[in-house]
Amino acid sequence: MLKVGTVVLGVEDMERAVAFWSAALGYVRRDDAADFVVLQSADDAGPRVAFQRSSVPVQEVPRVHLDLYAGDAADQRAEVSRLVELGARRVDWPLYPEDPDFVVLADPEGNRFCVIDTSHG
Repeated sequence: MLKVGTVVLGVEDMERAVAFWSAALGYVRRDDAADFVVLQSADDAGPRVAFQRSSVPVQEVPRVHLDLYAGDAADQRAEVSRLVELGARRVDWPLYPEDPDFVVLADPEGNRFCVIDTSHG
């Protein structure tokens, strides 16, 4: 049976991406190479996040992105604020449904991700 092991994001500034996502997720560096860095949780539970050097422009509406789960609406607001303080920015997302359970952000490299209120239903 397959499982998701690592999600890889393309980045131009490796150290900026690693610093942001390490702080955002509380992950630690696992592997380092010149053009590839892997982060994992301290207990190595769950999928890893890796970064690969890329000069390809960021997609405004990416085909693949990360969903980060928050416990409820208050937790979601707090996490969005914390991530923005770390360097993320809110994205003016034209595809929000009428009553969204998610907030779209971009990391410092411009990669889109969502923070989900998992209590929303």
